[in-house]
Amino acid sequence: MAFNTLTSRAVLLYDEWIKEADPRTGNWLLMASPFPQTIIIAAYIYFVTSLGPRLMENRKPFDLKRIMIVYNFSIVAFSLYMIYEFLMSGWANGYTYGCDLVDYSSSPQAVRMAWTCWLYYFSKFIEMLDTIFFVLRKKNSQVTFLHVYHHSIMPFTWWFGVKFSAGGLGTFHALLNCIVHVIMYSYYALSAMGPAYQKYLWWKKYMTTIQLVQFLLITAHIGQFFLMKECPYQFPVFLYVIGLYGLIFLILFLHFYYHAYTKGKRLPKVLQNGNYLLKKSE
Repeated sequence: MAFNTLTSRAVLLYDEWIKEADPRTGNWLLMASPFPQTIIIAAYIYFVTSLGPRLMENRKPFDLKRIMIVYNFSIVAFSLYMIYEFLMSGWANGYTYGCDLVDYSSSPQAVRMAWTCWLYYFSKFIEMLDTIFFVLRKKNSQVTFLHVYHHSIMPFTWWFGVKFSAGGLGTFHALLNCIVHVIMYSYYALSAMGPAYQKYLWWKKYMTTIQLVQFLLITAHIGQFFLMKECPYQFPVFLYVIGLYGLIFLILFLHFYYHAYTKGKRLPKVLQNGNYLLKKSE
């Protein structure tokens, strides 16, 4: 009886909550309910942490060199497209980099921003292949908690962003992330092409610094919201989530940078191999 009462209340709360959703995105792929994406994310976690390693235990690693080259360059191209769309739908076309609100209208620019947010959300599922490639290549040491957490939490939280707040100042970190991904996945692609291309990877040493700058900018941009006297952003809870996420990773990168470049100490396992968010392509 008590269980039924709690269930009924949960359903009522969900119904009230969903009324605040953006009607423009409701019929888009995976956007009707959070449950399909939850199943996908749960299946991803199960495969990369349990099923996949067991299936590969007595098998030779797959040779995915050509597939990874195509995959990495595809992510670069997709990221470049999303950068262009984020810029044209707001960040280079009307946004002030201050208190930018979500435009819920059906104007071409507003819908373009919402669609770009959905593209960014969907790209997070594509990027799960990073971890799946680790498993198939038996690079299990790369499948760290932070790596899996990062690839799981991003699509999960972005569903809510697209559902309720597809635009405004909460999308700046997505634009920055796409820019960083162009750099990162270009490195992965060139690295996967073999020793002949190593001479073009002189900028590898700047990868950690680039990501550090990314999280500094994210934290600074979101941080200004808390200093504004008035900014009627429609769903400020998302700004708290973005700010917390940016701050956590800023601290983690500062910790890595301090130990790797200042003290030169051996890092904890989760921070080894240059960067816990960077993958090895070789």
